[in-house]
Amino acid sequence: MAPRSDDAPPAERVEELLAAGGPLPIVTAGTPVLRRGTEPYDGQLDPALLARFVEALRLTMRAAPGVGLAAPQVGVPLRIAVIEDPAPVPQEVAVARGRVPQPFRVLVNPSYEPVGTGRAAFYEGCLSVPGWQAVVARHAEVRLRGEDERGRPLDEVFSGWPARIVQHETDHLDGLLYLDRAELRSLSTNEAVAARWAQPGPEAAARALGFELP
Repeated sequence: MAPRSDDAPPAERVEELLAAGGPLPIVTAGTPVLRRGTEPYDGQLDPALLARFVEALRLTMRAAPGVGLAAPQVGVPLRIAVIEDPAPVPQEVAVARGRVPQPFRVLVNPSYEPVGTGRAAFYEGCLSVPGWQAVVARHAEVRLRGEDERGRPLDEVFSGWPARIVQHETDHLDGLLYLDRAELRSLSTNEAVAARWAQPGPEAAARALGFELP
């Protein structure tokens, strides 16, 4: 099979990815598709192909594992993302971060806007930047608009950790990585975070590494 062209139609890219079976390969920082932004979804995939692609995104997200995955992270520049968070964390962490379970859902053509002026800062990672985490200050509450995979409208307010997830995934669709919004003095390997900065919040890291929190 000939290598897939970067300008191939999205349906061809998706068909080729699905033909391999199993979790889809996740592209990493430095891959142009992560930086180009996406085109609005407007039926580029027929309903059956869209359903298969959504299921592959779910399989890939769970296998990684992660709590969200955007289409450009698997090399497809369409404005589609999936999220799901079983929130398997200690109660102290869940309370501090506002982390509550989120069911699987599909976000098509999502956009968000802040609700209020509150901001929250926590360590955050990304499947496309493996091995690293950094503190990111994000809106504490956002209003998300878009559609689901069946074209039904979404208009919902998210707060706490779910708000962070939808901001992170929607940013991917705009060609942004979490590092673009991060406090780079906080940048730490996964091992360093586990060993030093596993507290519910990043206050100790801010004091030790010399950065400010909102």
